[in-house]
Amino acid sequence: MEIRERLKPFTVKDDRIGALAFFPTFVVYFASLYLAITHVDAWFILIPMMLINGASAVRLYVLQHDCGHASLFKSRRHNDWAGEALSLLTFAPYAAMRHNHNLHHAHLGNLEARETGEIHTMTLREWNAAGFWERLQYRFYRNPFILIPAGSLFTYFIRYRWPKNAGEMATSVILHNIAIALYMLGIYALFGWVGVLIWFLSSFLGGMLGVFMVYLQHNFEDTYWDRKPDLDPRIAALQGSSALDLGHWMDIISANIAYHDIHHFNARIPHYNLRKCHQMIREEYDLPTIKWPEALRSFSLKLWDEDQQRLVPFPKAQVGGATATPVA
Repeated sequence: MEIRERLKPFTVKDDRIGALAFFPTFVVYFASLYLAITHVDAWFILIPMMLINGASAVRLYVLQHDCGHASLFKSRRHNDWAGEALSLLTFAPYAAMRHNHNLHHAHLGNLEARETGEIHTMTLREWNAAGFWERLQYRFYRNPFILIPAGSLFTYFIRYRWPKNAGEMATSVILHNIAIALYMLGIYALFGWVGVLIWFLSSFLGGMLGVFMVYLQHNFEDTYWDRKPDLDPRIAALQGSSALDLGHWMDIISANIAYHDIHHFNARIPHYNLRKCHQMIREEYDLPTIKWPEALRSFSLKLWDEDQQRLVPFPKAQVGGATATPVA
């Protein structure tokens, strides 16, 4: 049976499961934030609660992402209502996030449309043709110790205030920003600047985890990039998207979005079915999983080598005027 037909039964939504994912995560988010703020002098409570709050914010973001694909609840209207409600805590204006993320799906793996991706990737040929300053900028950008914290600050606190294509949805973005300002005002009114600081640090930690996950979704050695007309969307979905096996708790935190290959193959599959779908077809279709050692190694891979069809590290320093081959 063709893979799409085999996965079709898993696209059926269950509002009860969607609600059990949606409402308890809200409770965990607000409870952990409250406990962190009210126990600022007790580090053994403060730090775990901040970590839990950041992790729950990541999960809320994935649920909002599900709403954008109309895959959390049966009704499109209910998905949109939930997506708008979640946007206050994820800092991602729902309509703009949905629009830009759908562009990412439409152009996955397309070397001629890399601006729709979350993490920019240069090709090895582009790197060899680039000048000093362009290379230096890209080196800084792809350094995980810069990419992850700076990506968290820029993406969730700055860029989402006016994301790509926001002009097409200006009213909703402006209203979203006003709602966030009121939310911040509410935290300040209840808990003062300490409350705002704890919220910011927790959100920053959650943002770093989010950037970590987003990077690994498409940046690994045997990922897939190509140019039209040779680009194959089916291969781009299953080979160009990772399946991360980082443990049970990471699956819960990420709402199974770690099984990104199945999500890109059929975005209508709810998050609560992604893991079982991947496990069902993994061996038959030779779908690899990435565990912690390979996940961490993926951060050393920087450039797409069109000849070798794989992601490679930066080349070694030039020797005798010629660029050496990439480090294995």
